[in-house]
Amino acid sequence: MAENTAKKPPLLQVVDLHTSFTTDKGEVQAVNGVSFTLEEGKTLGIVGESGSGKSVTAYSIMQILEQNGHITQGQILFQGNDITHYSSKQMQDFRGKKCSIIFQDPMTSLNPVYTVGNQIMEAVLVHHEKSKAEARDIAINMLKLVGINDAERRFKQHPHELSGGMRQRVMIAMALASEPWILIADEPTTALDVTIQAQILELMQELQQKLNMAIIIVTHDLGVIAQMADEIVVMYGGRICERGTADEIFYHPAHEYTKGLLRSIPSVDNMKEKLVPIAGTPINLLNMPKGCAFCARCDNAMKICLEEVPPELPLPDGHYASCWMNVVNHNYVEEPADE
Repeated sequence: MAENTAKKPPLLQVVDLHTSFTTDKGEVQAVNGVSFTLEEGKTLGIVGESGSGKSVTAYSIMQILEQNGHITQGQILFQGNDITHYSSKQMQDFRGKKCSIIFQDPMTSLNPVYTVGNQIMEAVLVHHEKSKAEARDIAINMLKLVGINDAERRFKQHPHELSGGMRQRVMIAMALASEPWILIADEPTTALDVTIQAQILELMQELQQKLNMAIIIVTHDLGVIAQMADEIVVMYGGRICERGTADEIFYHPAHEYTKGLLRSIPSVDNMKEKLVPIAGTPINLLNMPKGCAFCARCDNAMKICLEEVPPELPLPDGHYASCWMNVVNHNYVEEPADE
């Protein structure tokens, strides 16, 4: 009998994703040809400033876009199955059970009318055939798992009775209550002070190891995911401009936008060093340039940058970047043609 050597598909694969929003002023292409892969138990960081398309990419995976938003092209493959063709019932099963999300602001994401315990219980009851007593026990255990002390008392409290850090932990508990395979964290530490930020990120890593869960963390701050992400995707103007491991991105950046982001991060080794902000303003997605989306803010922009979108090229160290400077400087390797 022949041995079955079929390769297992990745846990999640986004292929040439395009997402647009219909507005009074025209069509806004918020995501324009994004592709990446997420394996089981791994962490993918999606980085970029406001308007880069990183959050819309996450919401496209969950299919929780605004009413004027829609996926116009591409595939989102979960274990090889394209979820863009799922029915409403299939998507309801996918959300929460297979993939959960932590939103940016827990104060606006949690319902102020209900106790945090009831909200976690709801997540359990929707996705699992459990009694209310069983759901209550699971909710209390989840609060303990995310490091909330006196979980039985906190279970009965409303969101406004908790601190910002505790509300974020409740959001994580709610997202994990249905035991998802993938956790999407959209700016999970934005409203928190530095100490609480570190605690939340450490908590997510601990839970990932316990549950063998894959994580997509969306952030504007490269420093937040420096020690956490297995792979980093840098986005600008709805496109991926660079992708690679944390070491490749931090020590060998190859796109001018990535270099700009790194120059704006304080260095512990030299706190007296002046930070250099990225010049100009974020791109207007209603008026995208013909060529590179970043060219208007780039000090090294050339004529070709205005005219043509740069291809994604493999670099000598193994990561990828879409920047014409790598072509000019011959800082890339030729990939063998497909046979």
